[in-house]
Amino acid sequence: MERVEQLNGPLEKRTMSYRDAEDSDEHPESLATPDISCNTAPTANGDNESEKQVRGSDTEAGSGVQQCTDENDDEINESTRLTTMNDEENSSSGTTSPGLAGKNIALVQPNNHRRSDEPTELSFEKFPENHEEKLKRIKIENALDDPKTPLEAWQQFAKSEYGLINDDLRRKIWPLLVGVDPQQVDPAPSLEELNNHPEYNQVVLDVNRSLKRFPPGIPYEQRVALQDQLTVLILRVIIKHPHLKYYQGYHDVAITFLLVVGEEVAFHVMEILSTNHLVECMQETMEPTQRRLMFIYPLVRRENAALCSYLERSTVGTLFALPWYLTWFGHSLNSYRSVVRLYDYFLASDFLLPIYVTSAIVIFRQNEIFQEDCDMASLHCLLSQLPEDLPFEYLLKSAENLYRKYPPRVIEKDVETMIAKEKQQRINEEREREYRKLYGKKPPPVSNSIISRFLPHLQLSRRSVFVTTAFSILVGFCAYYYRAHYIPLAAVR
Repeated sequence: MERVEQLNGPLEKRTMSYRDAEDSDEHPESLATPDISCNTAPTANGDNESEKQVRGSDTEAGSGVQQCTDENDDEINESTRLTTMNDEENSSSGTTSPGLAGKNIALVQPNNHRRSDEPTELSFEKFPENHEEKLKRIKIENALDDPKTPLEAWQQFAKSEYGLINDDLRRKIWPLLVGVDPQQVDPAPSLEELNNHPEYNQVVLDVNRSLKRFPPGIPYEQRVALQDQLTVLILRVIIKHPHLKYYQGYHDVAITFLLVVGEEVAFHVMEILSTNHLVECMQETMEPTQRRLMFIYPLVRRENAALCSYLERSTVGTLFALPWYLTWFGHSLNSYRSVVRLYDYFLASDFLLPIYVTSAIVIFRQNEIFQEDCDMASLHCLLSQLPEDLPFEYLLKSAENLYRKYPPRVIEKDVETMIAKEKQQRINEEREREYRKLYGKKPPPVSNSIISRFLPHLQLSRRSVFVTTAFSILVGFCAYYYRAHYIPLAAVR
């Protein structure tokens, strides 16, 4: 088990994972325990302590761990029941073309008992357009007919209400948002050409655990082909850019683009995102990612100081939001329609907008938070669960307002202040431990006197402070007397 320090602490080698014991259509016997509504809460005491995650393991253990109530498998299967696409649609989609082109889809049944790092089963139910969506679709189609439509227009379409409407339009516009020409793409190599890469086995493991991200009812041959394409897609990126490190959750982003734009275009899109939007997540350690997650608290504090104080007192930290940021919420939502809507917005926005959306979600759920006990386990369990009925159009507007009011340069200063304060707190705690070892008691309070500034390591008691103060007064009096009497006499002589 390799650990990750949540806030500015020492970090070992980057290995992030969610719950690896995902359901498998081919190997149901591999499930050791029934599904649970919330995973074990972190055992750390706030942001100063290490938060542990397991890579490639089906179990988690630790002291101070609380589990939320187990859900009956039959009830979960019933509540997350999916509508199967008919065979004619499946057979006509092909294995190398976008698997969901033109499908406008939505959630079938909400599941409010699932944590953010738990495997999701996407709902691909068709959803009819309303009047506003139909009007916007016509505008987008007219813009596609005009070769002079600027990038700003595509960004506005993607960010405004309802996003890009359906996957048929997304297949054409997503590449434009990141500067990819669908006509100028490189052919994909075969899987056999890439299987010597050191990350190959880990990528294959993650891809095999992503069965729930594929449309239900998809023919077995097509599903296997899509899994191979996803593996090739990921390996192509990290082979071309060896300084980028694969992280578990990267495949959740890649699969979304694979399903929408197809294998060859998806590679170029992922290449650009990996060197821009996701580059901090693909470093040797997760320290840059953990620092970004720290943006949540200053944003919440500036909007609702009482809420931020409540979260800080609970020492819940920011681990609950890690899979949201790493996967652009793709791993944590059951609704495919919500996932691609968020991707519309993120592709057209600054790379930090997922953090602002996360902060908007926390602020939106403030009533639920205040109703929970102010302790780490309770709030982690609550915040880890993303409700399926979140009003994402409202939340995206809220995130946009937060971005305008508190741009990253402002929040960055708040984060630096947080880090400095936590560093000083750790130093004080270490000094207190050392003092207790030496003297067996709590050290006296730190004085703000001049002596303590010049002699910061000097332990001052009340008596020593009194004596040194009296001595300083005596020295000052003698200096004044000397200056008033002896210096004038010397000048006369």
